[in-house]
Amino acid sequence: MIPRYDKKEISDIWTDNTKFQFYLDAELAILRSQEESGSIPSGISEKIKNSAKIIPERVDEIEKVTKHDVIAFCQMITEQVDTESGKYFHFGVTSSDIIDTALTLQIKSSIEKILPIFSELRKHLLNRATELKNTMTIGRSHGMFAEPMSFGQKLLGHYCEFSRRYFELKDFYENELTAQFSGAVGNYTILTPENEKRASQLLNLKVEPVSTQVIPRDRIAKLVQINSRLGAAIERISVEIRHLHRSDVGELHEGFSKGQKGSSTMPHKKNPISAENLTGMARMLKSHSQLALENIVLWHERDISHSSAERMFLPDNLGITFYALDRLSSTIENLVFHQENIENRVFENFTYLSSYILHQLVRKTSVPREELYYWVQEGAFEANKSNDPLAFQKVINEKSDGPIDIEFPSKDDLKNVFLRHVDTIFTRSLEQYPL
Repeated sequence: MIPRYDKKEISDIWTDNTKFQFYLDAELAILRSQEESGSIPSGISEKIKNSAKIIPERVDEIEKVTKHDVIAFCQMITEQVDTESGKYFHFGVTSSDIIDTALTLQIKSSIEKILPIFSELRKHLLNRATELKNTMTIGRSHGMFAEPMSFGQKLLGHYCEFSRRYFELKDFYENELTAQFSGAVGNYTILTPENEKRASQLLNLKVEPVSTQVIPRDRIAKLVQINSRLGAAIERISVEIRHLHRSDVGELHEGFSKGQKGSSTMPHKKNPISAENLTGMARMLKSHSQLALENIVLWHERDISHSSAERMFLPDNLGITFYALDRLSSTIENLVFHQENIENRVFENFTYLSSYILHQLVRKTSVPREELYYWVQEGAFEANKSNDPLAFQKVINEKSDGPIDIEFPSKDDLKNVFLRHVDTIFTRSLEQYPL
């Protein structure tokens, strides 16, 4: 991650130092498992744990000669311990047992940082949705005015979408994080499934049922696709903020701190910089999905065509996820809603009453609905042109055999017409997606 968007909570997990520490954790777990089963002398894992230090620079030096990162890591460790202990280090395992299990530990640690931030975002979304539950806004379809609705319901829809992604990520954390200690091509030549199970327990991971020398990459693809869909959710709400932020709409603004400047040359501007930044971040998250899908397809039991891509996109994917959730959470918490502008837009426009009138006429007349539609459409166009809501009545009277009284809701009645079920929508949403 470039420094501008770096979050140390995640980037520290993906340093070489931390990666090699997870390598060591995996090696010690399988050693201890073999000690407990009696297949190697006891006390080896404890000696190595107490003696060995992680020295990334030494790994780099050795790898320049060996051209193999895990061999270099193992040599770095065994140089620091006695010969008897060192000869059992990496005993029975293959490189991917260590690499993939350590990678799972990195992913696990990253998700443990992400989930609390994700919870904060859900909390802020629900708080703002509840705050604006009874604020009436004009709904938009195809970017055009449609019918009034609850502004809180607009935000509640985003809360539900983010909740789906949250529970998917939580389910991944609880069920998809696996370890492997099965040896070359997963055939347990030296190790046993019991060794693998115990080592995985020591690391608080599940066992990969069939490892082909690598943990199947569809698991990583699943994680990345969850985060890609999360990116789509981030972009959707960011675009909504950007639309409502526009000068000609002005229904909300991002928080604007003291000393902040919106333009290098136009002092009057308050730009939706956070929502625009998050739109770009979302695009990055979505772009990783294709890489992760292509990484599923490896030759036979394994190859390393996935490795170079994962080294780049996985730290970025999880780092961007953390960064974007954290920034969006703050953005939502600090949004300024201009409720007068929001509700006045409903009161100043009345052509949305066309659907309300159409349904009245369906009940009051025997005229086919298709014909009534054209009556109301003409009335709506005339009302919009003349800026006169009574144009509906005039057109309908001209079209019908006799006067048909149309009941226009008053300002006080509008919420009873268009917001009367909003409590039900909130209740069922929270039943399905509790905070």
